[in-house]
Amino acid sequence: MNLPIKAGIIGTGYVANQRAQTLQADSRSELIVVSGHTLATTQQFAQTHQTLAVDSWQQVVEHPQVDLVFICTINRDHGAIARATLEAEKHLVIEYPLSLDPKEAESLINLAHTKGKLLHVEHLELLGGLHKALRESLPKIGNPFYARYVTIVPKHPAPKRWSYHPELFGFPFNAALPHIHRLTNLFGEVASVSCQSRFWNLSDYYSACLCTAQLRFKNSLIAEVTYGKGDRFWQALRNFEVHGEEATLLFEGQQGTLIRGEERISIEVGGKRGLFVQDTKMVLDHLINGTPLYISPAESLYALQVAEAARQSAATGESQAVPNWSK
Repeated sequence: MNLPIKAGIIGTGYVANQRAQTLQADSRSELIVVSGHTLATTQQFAQTHQTLAVDSWQQVVEHPQVDLVFICTINRDHGAIARATLEAEKHLVIEYPLSLDPKEAESLINLAHTKGKLLHVEHLELLGGLHKALRESLPKIGNPFYARYVTIVPKHPAPKRWSYHPELFGFPFNAALPHIHRLTNLFGEVASVSCQSRFWNLSDYYSACLCTAQLRFKNSLIAEVTYGKGDRFWQALRNFEVHGEEATLLFEGQQGTLIRGEERISIEVGGKRGLFVQDTKMVLDHLINGTPLYISPAESLYALQVAEAARQSAATGESQAVPNWSK
């Protein structure tokens, strides 16, 4: 590609800011245009990063100089913007999920292949210290047979923002996809999913949600995953445990422990800082040098298919089979 790679960003939140700082600090790239939800915020963002503010995401996608588009906006719009970006012959980086609809996501992956364009779905959980510590520690516990992953985020009062809006955010497991993806990345294919969900004060926005699912993997491992947030919760939790035939792994926040009988061995867990910078630089390395990325769109799609099975189970009250993984 001709350097510098010229990029556009759709969105002006935290993630967009991290992308913009990285692009402007790297001599191989240049941020030339940005769009956002409100004009005032977009103009302020553009002034901070010394770039051009435009009125709509369509103007970013259609900008004749743009080589690469970063989509950092509400989940509901991901699929439509991604399709327009690929149809405009631009490379694409998007925050998970690629789409709230797995069928649309699969169609977009096929379109990117047809167009010969990069489609990278960000999954920072694979780069973070918790996941690296989990993966490195798994061989120490023997054959794993049960895993439990719990994330609870109290919010008082519950915010009236898009992540508490069922249409804009999507079903919680589809939207907060790493809660499924951590498990599929570690343990492989899922045979079936059973899920229950509950929402409080559901109107345009809800004040709290709770989703819990049981995943039966094809290797016989059983995993339970729980995600809750809002004003009905009073204690924050971020726990991940894996039980193996020889030992147990327990991660509570940033503290990891390997448990074997009376033995307790501390596990160092790295931090989460700088991951969007790392992801952005990996994308530039891939486009310029062909360096492999840490995740494929097919892996993200499979996690989304499992999440969709959970959504359907919650809606029907019945366990759902999961499609085979097309790697």
